[in-house]
Amino acid sequence: MISEQPADHDDQRPPGISIGDQVISSRHDAIITHLEKSLGPGPSDQPPDPAPFRDTLAQASTLSRESFFNGPANWEDVKQLVRTHTHFMDQILQLAWHRFDWQESRTRWGRQNRISLIAVGGYGRGELLPESDIDLLILLERSHHGYSDKIQDFIRFLWDLGLEVGHSVRTINECRTQAALDVTVLTAMMESRTLCGDESLRAKMDQKIAPSRVWPSRDFFLAKRQEQRARHRKSDHTEYSLEPNIKISPGGLRDIQTLGWIARRQYGTTTFGDLAAMGVITDEEARELTEGKWQLARIRFALHLLQGRDDNRLLFEHQQKLAAVFGYEDGAQLAVEQFMQSYYRAAHRINAISDILLQYFDEALAAGKRSRVKPLNERFQLRGNFLEVTADDVFARHPSALIEMFTCVASDETIEGIRASTIRLARQSVHLIDDDFRQDPANAELFMQLLGGNNHLFTQLRRMGRYGILGAWLPEFGRVVGQMQFDLFHIYTVDAHTLQVVRNMRRFRYKNNEQEFPIAAHIHARLPRVELLYIAGLYHDIAKGMGGDHSELGVGIARQFCERHKLATWDTNLVCWLVLNHLAMSTTAQRRDIQDPDVIHEFAQLVGDQVRLDYLYALTVADITATNPTLWNGWRASLLNQLYLETKKVLRHGLDHQIDRNEYIHDIQEQAINKLAEHQVPRASVIALWNQVDDDYFLRERVPDIVRQTLAILNHEPGETDEPLVVVHDDISRHTDTGYTRIFVHTKNRSDLFVAIATAIDRLNLDIVDAGIATSSAGLTFNTFTVLEQDGTPVGESMARINKIC
Repeated sequence: MISEQPADHDDQRPPGISIGDQVISSRHDAIITHLEKSLGPGPSDQPPDPAPFRDTLAQASTLSRESFFNGPANWEDVKQLVRTHTHFMDQILQLAWHRFDWQESRTRWGRQNRISLIAVGGYGRGELLPESDIDLLILLERSHHGYSDKIQDFIRFLWDLGLEVGHSVRTINECRTQAALDVTVLTAMMESRTLCGDESLRAKMDQKIAPSRVWPSRDFFLAKRQEQRARHRKSDHTEYSLEPNIKISPGGLRDIQTLGWIARRQYGTTTFGDLAAMGVITDEEARELTEGKWQLARIRFALHLLQGRDDNRLLFEHQQKLAAVFGYEDGAQLAVEQFMQSYYRAAHRINAISDILLQYFDEALAAGKRSRVKPLNERFQLRGNFLEVTADDVFARHPSALIEMFTCVASDETIEGIRASTIRLARQSVHLIDDDFRQDPANAELFMQLLGGNNHLFTQLRRMGRYGILGAWLPEFGRVVGQMQFDLFHIYTVDAHTLQVVRNMRRFRYKNNEQEFPIAAHIHARLPRVELLYIAGLYHDIAKGMGGDHSELGVGIARQFCERHKLATWDTNLVCWLVLNHLAMSTTAQRRDIQDPDVIHEFAQLVGDQVRLDYLYALTVADITATNPTLWNGWRASLLNQLYLETKKVLRHGLDHQIDRNEYIHDIQEQAINKLAEHQVPRASVIALWNQVDDDYFLRERVPDIVRQTLAILNHEPGETDEPLVVVHDDISRHTDTGYTRIFVHTKNRSDLFVAIATAIDRLNLDIVDAGIATSSAGLTFNTFTVLEQDGTPVGESMARINKIC
């Protein structure tokens, strides 16, 4: 086998592969040896025959699948498989490279021009997975002169083999120029290994891209932190998405790699063990990061084998397959739930340690800058704008400080965060939160202060969860951490969804949300005790996974919280009522006819008073928008708003004053007739038309729609009755930009008409969110379809689009 052995390197295997440990599979060695013998001597003027290479790659792929699916017991087995696969690919590329004539070239001016094949990025790091891109750098000493055609032939040959190769061709000076322009290019080159050629070229490249030349440590750190924040923003800053991307989601492999890149740039280290030896992280954190990295790599390895491509999304369809592959079995928990919880635990640990390390790097890079220390109390002080403990034994002497530190941050908007040493100390002190701690009224009071604070409540709760403090303080919340919700709607685990609900409630306070949530914004400002809304949000799904009705079971758990936190009887009853009925408003709005006064009166009786209506509306909107952002659209917004406003009217008039159904219909008709009179429409003509239609039509449709549809029907030209009448109208709220489109169809009825219309609407790429069906005694339809564009918006005023619908 060909193995490049530069003078200053003992071995060309990726980092972590040891000759003494005999990690390289003998079966892989055998097929490489067979390939080498079949190729014959030396390079040739013609590209080599790809067939033997393809056969070898196919054999290796089969070996990888067999080795993996025979049951890797733990992450160390997968680490070995990754290293084996990486070294195998090294050998393939080396054999391919040496089939081409790379005799030393000269520049146009006769100067020596050497060339090397360099592995970069994840491949350079020695962590190539079965379907990962193979990132290569063809490194030239001075210019491309004399090598261009050969390079093209080499890369084309690799593509002919079916390899997913990402490559760049650069001189040493071009490497510096490109690295200075793009931090991602620099990052790839930082992780490099020489596969073929002179190792001294890579050494010169390393000198050119050193921190003293491009991207000093501080600038590199800020760029990488910004990359991570942008990446996390796409995942809504949670590692608990139900279909996470194990590479780029929070707590994923990219976060671990980011820590490694920053450490390499700042300290010159290559492993977390090195960081632990330097005292940057603890031995336990180094162990957790290493194990977490290979646990995720194990899942990614399996995904690549199952899909045959580099797709890192852990979709529902893959989760059950992977649970079986990894040996999970159904028990008290489903196998897939057990598997996913193991993933979430790993991602959670990675995210928590990432917080600590990034904060530590930030502080270390700012070392030398004077930070003013401002005492807050006996336990805490501010160093610059970050909170820290006054001594290392603060939590041991004052366990209550584990909650107090979050109330300190929430009470002062100038505090940017918590220092790394204090975060680490808090995580190590979670064991102090025991039953005695939870029963201490002083701690309960601190937590209530946090809920009533003005600044960044969601951020503090998320931090508490990440450091393990929230689950320790509220064991009932700890139970649902990482718990999945297998349905068509939720995109987060129970705990992540719960915190998103609180986050949405907090957003109602901000002026930039008044247009999208006008009623909720108005309500939030006038709630008697807004912290009761947050408590209901924390506990509305707390009994998920316990069996039975989670709303009913959650009441008892919520009551225990209220009693432990000394809430008054009225407050407790309100929270428990909200937990019990948190689905009532959305269910009524979406599944019942809210045009029917009996339905409105029944809902008003359930609510009882305006205060409960306000709290329930705010909880409902926050819950829907936290379930899945795509669920919130103009149609749902209008239904909830209508139910809220109609219920508010009933409560204002009193529950004893119930509107008679016939009285309601008569009132609707009279309002419509008065509006039609403004258009010179005779009352007799209107009555004659309406007498053909069921009363439900007047319960379902609103006055403006009845007027619009009646005018259209009466103005329909005689003799065109065989032609359907189609009326398209947008219903947009006066206060918001949200709304929906209504399509009214008046035509002769037939048995397949509804299906035909629904199919036609679907072909127009419109989503039907509601439909009202009515037929006159003359056999004519009064059908109304409520539709949205696929992005959840109404059709709008585009005449071309409207004409296409009509």
